[in-house]
Amino acid sequence: MLQVKPRFSSFAEYLAYDDGSDRLYELFNGELIELPPESGLNVQIATFLLLKFAALLDYRRVRGHGLELEVRGEPKNRYPDLTILRPEHILLLTQRNTIRLSMAPPVLVVEVVSPGELQRERDYVAKRRQYEDLGIVEYWIIDPEAQTLLVLSLREGVYQEIGIFEGNSAVRSPQFPSLDLTLAELFSSTDA
Repeated sequence: MLQVKPRFSSFAEYLAYDDGSDRLYELFNGELIELPPESGLNVQIATFLLLKFAALLDYRRVRGHGLELEVRGEPKNRYPDLTILRPEHILLLTQRNTIRLSMAPPVLVVEVVSPGELQRERDYVAKRRQYEDLGIVEYWIIDPEAQTLLVLSLREGVYQEIGIFEGNSAVRSPQFPSLDLTLAELFSSTDA
């Protein structure tokens, strides 16, 4: 039996689609592209940060990989590894864990870079442009291969580099100045 892949003419049409599975898709040129599962290392790092932020904030404002962001460009949506919501998002996301373009952007998104040049380009360039365009106040790029964390802060509509943190340096977050986190602590969370 031949299965026909659905095509979508709008993001709203895509949002109404349900294939009955828990799979995550990016909408690219009207077609669904299934996302592969995250690596175990990426999940460990994101989970460690989820726990750190949940201890700092209302845990309902901290979302893992399943949160979907509608973005401009291609693909039409992204799934950050970690997202810190605004308080008003909690109620807005009870039906579907998707932040639409019509909503205020989240406060922070975190991406953990997967191995490979395509993934590096996606997190450092493509997603950076899309998140900047959305007006997301702070964007973190965690690079397990280089053992670094790049913190970007939105100023006058453009991301400015706050710092590239490595080694034992304490992470500085303009949005979360009381966050107590060192890069050594973050990467030691991945040791077996």
